[in-house]
Amino acid sequence: MPASQSRARARERGNVLQRAEFLSLSQPPRGAPEPRGGAGRRAPGPGPPPPPPPPPTTTPGAGEGGRERRASQQLPEEDCMQLNPSFRGIAFNSLLAIDICLSKRLGVCAGRAASWAGARSMVKLIGITGHGVPWIGGTILCLVKSSSLAGQEVLMNLLLALLLDIMTVAGVQKLIKRRGPYETPPGLLDYLTMDLYAFPAGHASRAAMLSKFFLSHLVLAVPLRVLLLLWALCVGLSRVAIGRHHVTDVLSGFLIGYFHFQLVEALWLSSNTCQMLISAW
Repeated sequence: MPASQSRARARERGNVLQRAEFLSLSQPPRGAPEPRGGAGRRAPGPGPPPPPPPPPTTTPGAGEGGRERRASQQLPEEDCMQLNPSFRGIAFNSLLAIDICLSKRLGVCAGRAASWAGARSMVKLIGITGHGVPWIGGTILCLVKSSSLAGQEVLMNLLLALLLDIMTVAGVQKLIKRRGPYETPPGLLDYLTMDLYAFPAGHASRAAMLSKFFLSHLVLAVPLRVLLLLWALCVGLSRVAIGRHHVTDVLSGFLIGYFHFQLVEALWLSSNTCQMLISAW
């Protein structure tokens, strides 16, 4: 009877150790080597889960192609376009880089440490001659002092051309918002005419329009005509020299000024219309 009771107790102890909460007591730690003798064998029971199967082997070319396809699917569309730019994009970026580099080289009066810093005041004075505020003020003064109908007609159309140039350039600058090659803050006169950004150059547009206007409506000798063209060119170059505009800004300003002249010529106000506007004013 005692022998049967001891065997029953051993079977109960073995059943208890087979429970899930006691399995860790009957199994050796994972990192410990299993002893060779029979005494160190584990008790039968549920073991650890089998390792996952190895990934399927693929050829090197197929694996690289799959990774590239997955990477291209993950990248947004604009990044894919930047990785494969078109010929037009490459040409535009190249011209933009040339424009910035050339403008920085020509900005010889852009700062106090520039190579021609001593001539900065004179270069700024040349730029002021193409500003809109002196020209509008001078045109209004001459219009008030003028007594001939022909002179009032020319001056009234010139005033409208100046106002058209200022409003158009200010609108395009506000739309593009391009900064100059150097951090040159606009002056007080620039704030008055809303000439705050670089593209297009308002001084160059005004100089081109005025020079073309005077060449068409004033009887000038050949030396004065040449000086007038040189003045417009110097006004545009002065804006690049002080670091206020790029070269393309000045060239675009010249084209816009010529377009303004053609528009004023097409919409030329007659003498009667000018007299009616002057009397209403």
